[in-house]
Amino acid sequence: MFIALERLINLDEGYRRSFQVAGRSLLLLVVEGQPVLLENRCPHQGAPLHDASLQGRVLRCARHGVEFDLRSGQALNAQCAGLSLLHTAYDGDRIGVDL
Repeated sequence: MFIALERLINLDEGYRRSFQVAGRSLLLLVVEGQPVLLENRCPHQGAPLHDASLQGRVLRCARHGVEFDLRSGQALNAQCAGLSLLHTAYDGDRIGVDL
């Protein structure tokens, strides 16, 4: 089932917004012109990532400084699980997720 999150026209570089979908907190970002959808939760200790800093395609958790590669989801500077990246889906002029 497709769940719309945002209109494509609103997805400019630097876009960042969190959404509640089916009991999960998701974070939609636009990085280097590409949308990235992930769970809004650091796998290190569960901190929300909506306030994380972003440098290029590296997302840095504000709570403990764990850095993640947004291409692969892998942690770069810590031994912890990777990010839960989700595939985006499209319907007309909307981006969303299929659940």
